[in-house]
Parts: sequence; structure tokens; C-alpha cells
Amino acid sequence: MSGELEAFIEYITVTKALSKKSVLAYESDLLHVEQTLQKPLIELDTNTILQLLSEYKNKRTLNRKLSSINAFFDFCHKQHFANEKLHIKTAKIPKLLPKFLSYEEILKGLELIDRGRWIGKRDYALILFLFASGARISEALELQLADIEGEWLHIRHAKGQKERIVPLAPAAMTAIDAYLQELPFEKEYVWCNYKGGKLSRISAFKVTQKYLGVSPHVLRHSYATALIRGGADIRVVQELLGHASLLTTQIYTHIQKQDLKDTVDVCHPMAKEKI
Repeated sequence: MSGELEAFIEYITVTKALSKKSVLAYESDLLHVEQTLQKPLIELDTNTILQLLSEYKNKRTLNRKLSSINAFFDFCHKQHFANEKLHIKTAKIPKLLPKFLSYEEILKGLELIDRGRWIGKRDYALILFLFASGARISEALELQLADIEGEWLHIRHAKGQKERIVPLAPAAMTAIDAYLQELPFEKEYVWCNYKGGKLSRISAFKVTQKYLGVSPHVLRHSYATALIRGGADIRVVQELLGHASLLTTQIYTHIQKQDLKDTVDVCHPMAKEKI
């Protein structure tokens, strides 16, 4: 690993405080380039890099690699390791609307849960919690009892180490209380497995997949979609989701635009008639 790359990894780890997963992704992308070409990254030109990355046919994978490389060269330019800042344009990818469930679809899935046992109460409460809070599953699984203060949720283990506080719907709190009263263990974490240990990502995925047919992250999309459709300001949604950039949140405005188009298609007389 070149000295410049070591400095960049230290920068995103300490100064930027990125998650361990993000740091490892950057390191893997950039180290692969150096090791493959047997040359420090800072000495490479655009054509050499693009020739190496041409093996990636998936545009999303390619763009992730290019994003890592551009971030590295931006850092090197700011630190005066390089006189010019190399920047490679990423591939254009059609914007896809995030998958989401309606409130009615979620309620239908909740009806399938047998709440006669504490495990059922946990599954019921977990699904309601994810939809009511918009929390990432990684944030939810780190949740401790002390993080719930009345009807407010303190998310301490957020992406990028950025804490936030979000309101939690009373229905979700009622479900959580019912689950905790039946929980046969005394644990610091809210979401437990059947042995009393902290619930894993795989187990959480199995819960939402079993009753809703989706991953836990779809409930985060469902939360944001419900807010946007209900008329929430996009900057408020950004804060609730913990997005660092408003650009990340703006994908949900496409759902709002689609709703408007669907309304016109159904209601306006010229939408169906040919003149």
C-alpha cells in the first residue's frame, strides 16, 4: 500500500469517521488497483485506470469503484500530494424508484404473526418499529433500552457516527412495551434472539421476509415514501433518515411526481382521448 493511500485510509477513518464497512470498501477498491497495476495510485492516469476498470460491466459496480478513486484523488489534491486533481466521470444509470410497501400491505403482513408467544410479539414490534422510525437495520439492532425516551428514539449508532433523535409513533411504542414485558431475559439490547443474545442481521431479514416478503431496508423506504406522500418537507425527511446529503433523499420525490402523473392519467379528460 502506497503512503498516499495509507494517509487517505487514515483520513476517512479518523477525520471523516466513516463506518468500518465503508472504510474497508474504499480500501478494497483502491488497493485492488495498486496491486493489479503494481504502481502507486497517485502515479496513474485516467486511461490506465479506465482500462483496468473496463472489466466491470455492471455500471453500479463501476461507479462505486470510480467514486472511491475520485475521492482518493480529491484528497491527494487537497493535501498537495498532487498538483492536479484527477476526476473521472461516472457512468449514467437510470434512476430506479426504491421498492416500498404501503401501510395497508404492512398491516396485512402483521396479521400473519402469532402474538401468543414472546417471539411473535418481538417480530410484530420489530416490523412496526422499522416502519415507524425509518431506522437502518444496523441502527435498530444496536438499540438499547436507554435509547428510547418516552416517544422519542435516540439513534446513537448511526451511519458515519452521526447521532439523531426521531419521534416514534405510539402504536410502535405499545408493541415494543408488550414485547419487552414478555421477554424472558434481562438484556441491554432491545431486540433479542431466542437464546437471549442480540438479534443478528440475518435473523432480522428472516422476520421481514417471512411476513412481508421484503428486506428490512424496504421498511425504511416505506417510511420515507409515506412521509413524502403525506406532504412532509423533504429536508425534514432528510433529517429523520439521517442522510448527509439532500441528494440522497431526493429520490423519494420521484414517487411524488409519479403520483401526480398517475392522478392526471386517471382524472384528466385529455389523458386517454386522442384528438
